[in-house]
Amino acid sequence: MTNTPRLSFSHLFSRAGLQWLLRALERRSVAVTLVALALCLVFATFVVLSGGMSFGHYAVVEPLVLVVNGLVLLLLLLAMGVRGWPILVEYRKGLAGTRLHVRLVTLFGIVAVAPTVVVGVFATLFFHYGIQIWFSDRVNTALNEALQASRGYLQEHNANIRTDAFSMSNYIMSAQNELAASGMELLQDHDALSQMLDSQATIRGLTEALVYDPITNRVVAAGGLMSRTGYLQDLPPPAATLMARSNDVAILDSPDERTVRAVVELSQTPTLMLVITRLVDPSILDHMHRTEKVVADYKHLNRNKAKIQLTFVMIFVLVALLVLAVAALIGFALANQIARPLGLLSMAARRVSEGDLRVHVPETDRDDEVASLSRAFNRMTEELDSQRSELMLAYGQINERRRFTEAVLSGVSAGVIGLDVEQRIELPNRAASVLLQTNLADATGERLATRVPEFAGLLEEITLSPETVFTREIQIGHATSQRTLLVRVGAELRGTVTEGYVMTFDDITALQQAQRKAAWADVARRIAHEIKNPLTPIQLAAERLKRRFLKEITSDPDTFAQCADTIVRQVGDIGRMVDEFSAFARMPQPVMKDENLSRIAQEVLILQRNAHHEISYHLDLPQHGPWVRCDRRLISQALINLLQNSADAIAMLPRQADASGQEVAPKGEVWVRIAQEEETIAIVVADNGVGLPEDDRNRLAEPYVTHKAKGTGLGLAIVKKIMEDHGGTVRLEDRAGEKGTVATLVLPVKDDHGA
Repeated sequence: MTNTPRLSFSHLFSRAGLQWLLRALERRSVAVTLVALALCLVFATFVVLSGGMSFGHYAVVEPLVLVVNGLVLLLLLLAMGVRGWPILVEYRKGLAGTRLHVRLVTLFGIVAVAPTVVVGVFATLFFHYGIQIWFSDRVNTALNEALQASRGYLQEHNANIRTDAFSMSNYIMSAQNELAASGMELLQDHDALSQMLDSQATIRGLTEALVYDPITNRVVAAGGLMSRTGYLQDLPPPAATLMARSNDVAILDSPDERTVRAVVELSQTPTLMLVITRLVDPSILDHMHRTEKVVADYKHLNRNKAKIQLTFVMIFVLVALLVLAVAALIGFALANQIARPLGLLSMAARRVSEGDLRVHVPETDRDDEVASLSRAFNRMTEELDSQRSELMLAYGQINERRRFTEAVLSGVSAGVIGLDVEQRIELPNRAASVLLQTNLADATGERLATRVPEFAGLLEEITLSPETVFTREIQIGHATSQRTLLVRVGAELRGTVTEGYVMTFDDITALQQAQRKAAWADVARRIAHEIKNPLTPIQLAAERLKRRFLKEITSDPDTFAQCADTIVRQVGDIGRMVDEFSAFARMPQPVMKDENLSRIAQEVLILQRNAHHEISYHLDLPQHGPWVRCDRRLISQALINLLQNSADAIAMLPRQADASGQEVAPKGEVWVRIAQEEETIAIVVADNGVGLPEDDRNRLAEPYVTHKAKGTGLGLAIVKKIMEDHGGTVRLEDRAGEKGTVATLVLPVKDDHGA
């Protein structure tokens, strides 16, 4: 037989003693002993606190019972902590099964405590309403109303004497005014005033009525029962007199509450005060005192009721804590048997969610739901592992096909857009974003008609007839930079169901312009060949007719000469026009040399100044250079054409009236400057003419497109052809904020020389 070590307080509070206590609390027998002891303490506590036994001679009994209860509850809580702390640590670490463990313990506690709480609540309510029979609200209300009624008598008594004071004061002053009309002063006749006070006191049931001077504190006149017996009360205190003189009535209760007095100002000249006194019924005062005593006793008993209820609540709390502790201890024992297998399943499921499909849980031979769940879980992971291998293989093949498709689409110069059945953007290639000048990758999921409104009509057509492939030429872009797209759209059909759409398009603007230019060049060659040959004989014949027959015509020689000159002049105009056609049709190849661009511009401007004296030319040219590699003759021709267009645009301005009222042409101005950047050199020609037309702006550089009344439309076409041969461009823009045109020739910098 082993020796049990002695347990002292110092040993208990040492570290070794604490470890010994915790190990002891882990034993089931210790927990059962604590539960039994707690049941006994609950009964003892009820007996002591409810007064079932008299311990009046032992004042230490009640504190001792409470201390023992606290100690037992502390031991129960420690026992719960010993079993719950490991679970709490695992719960904080997030280990599998700990949440279920905690929920099971909580469930046992709720199942055990809920009925106790319900029964306790009903018992508390029953106990509460039982006490309310004696301490009901109706009794409390009746007592309070009786007290208020008795106090209301005094208040009513004060209100009545206030009214009598005002009434009596008004009566005396009315009598004073009537007697003053006949030459008598009532306030100076003390005997008459005393008689009036005596009669008014008798009529109004007053015991005393007197008039005094507040300055000298001297009684002027008195009436009533007290004055007849020769016994007068003291005059009111100065505070009451001061209050009465401020147009108010001062009410004074005697210390024994047997009488009540009222003070009011009677007159200001001379200063006199009126005091009246009335007795209070002694039986009413006795009744009020008895009522106050009953109410005080009732409140004292009501306070004791709260103490009884508190005792009952303390007993209920002890029972509830005991039941909760027992339920928690039982829950800890049963939770291990239920939560451990489920915790292993939870841990395995987490590993599956992380991608480990080869995990297995231990299987037992038990024939219950948890064992069946473990076996089913293992079969599921095996199937998932097999299916994932197949899916990864299929995904690899699909991914290879997708990369191949994307590579093909990215290498195609035409724009390709895949649309879903709602015509939302799904798969655009890079060329589509470039051609539409918008980032279609960021617009994935957006309706194509919203992003590119020009396609809306074509998309409506394919929606109505999905079995047809539609091809359209669509104009897109701003009026100054409009482009033509050749668009083709078809539907992806599975049977009769539309699953999506595929749209392809390409920019054919340059192709159309090249086709039109080639066609016009062919036309120009034909015109030059067919028309130029007969022009010379016509001109020579007209000149010969004029020289030979002008002297022989006597009827109207001037008309004959004028007609002959007109034929010669018009033939010359047609000849120059044919020369322009021939020049456009046979544009020579440029001979590239290093040329000084500023010198070329100055030479051209000399000719333009001589041809157009009415126009002011402003130059902004570098002093030296710049040097570019170009064909001097062709660049000069391009610049001459631009300056001629500026002169024509200025000539088209409407005439204005001067100071004398005559219409004159507006002053024309042309600005020429050369701007050099890192990789380009620009020749900028600006004028204050009529500006660019609103329509067909993007076609101004095409052959035979002009907005002038007299023009072939070949000037800008020749300029564009020259710039293309030099690898440059021509831009036409409106002057910023003013009327006029800005034409810019942009040449690439291929070689840089000094002057």
